[in-house]
Amino acid sequence: MSEYKAFYASTPFAVGGYMLCSATLLIANKYAIYKVAAPSFILFSQLLGTAIVVKAFAAMGQIECDALEKEKIKKFLPVALIFLATIFSNMKSLQYANVETFMVFRFSTPLVVSIADYLFLGRKLPSPASWACLFALLVGAIGYAVTDSAFEVKGYTFCAIWYCIFCLDQIYLKHITNTVKMQSNWGNVFYSNFVASLPLIFTFISDADEIEALKNISFEASVAVFISVALGVGMSYFAWMARSLLSAASFTVVGNVCKVLTIVMNVSLWDKHASPTGILCLLFCLGAAYFYKQAPMRAENKDSDDVELGKTLLPK
Repeated sequence: MSEYKAFYASTPFAVGGYMLCSATLLIANKYAIYKVAAPSFILFSQLLGTAIVVKAFAAMGQIECDALEKEKIKKFLPVALIFLATIFSNMKSLQYANVETFMVFRFSTPLVVSIADYLFLGRKLPSPASWACLFALLVGAIGYAVTDSAFEVKGYTFCAIWYCIFCLDQIYLKHITNTVKMQSNWGNVFYSNFVASLPLIFTFISDADEIEALKNISFEASVAVFISVALGVGMSYFAWMARSLLSAASFTVVGNVCKVLTIVMNVSLWDKHASPTGILCLLFCLGAAYFYKQAPMRAENKDSDDVELGKTLLPK
């Protein structure tokens, strides 16, 4: 019974923290890029900065973090490569397809990841009610997209490439949390950020425009980058924590909810305003995600650490 209580106490904390950090980090990144036109450097700073912060707190004895080990680095190398490939294909998708088109692709991913959960990670298929919630998420996204004046069908090639990489990302990272044993969640945070930061060194130092932007960086811009790094630490921690507690499909659903909240924030804060029908579609998406329940593990794949979910995902 204590195991169940601990699980249900941790899950809303992890999911809520992830959603809060995700939405806040978006605003921080927008502001940081506005102040200093060096997106590769900002991403590099977030990744390496997170790894440094984790190691610093571990050195002070505040947290537990695994030391660098060759075998663990090998297992996290695909994590870094998939992460960077996801970011690159995401950027190319948004270059050729607008946000609304991309959102429809994104909101269909839980359907595919649910099947991959069943095929590769030992879970049952979702219940009929949960399948209905997943389809409702997609319908809500389509409804929002087609009622937006900027909707335009194009960019299918890069969207398809991103789609495959993203689904692989969700499954492989869940596999890592199941198979690579760490002292604490901070070990996952350290390894994923440190390994992923290394290739980005060559990305921004080879970009003359970014180097020039960094030469003229202001104090205010430096503070903006620092804040984005701090939020990146929280984002990474809560993301790995939520991923360890949820199935790959459930984590994907939570990620989609973050995107809905992002759109709502954009509508509220910036000059882009959705139609009343579009707002209703977004609320419909939130309702569908609220009632979704993740599929339990199949009997032959259960172990003493697995906890069956009988509650909805989102914090109440």
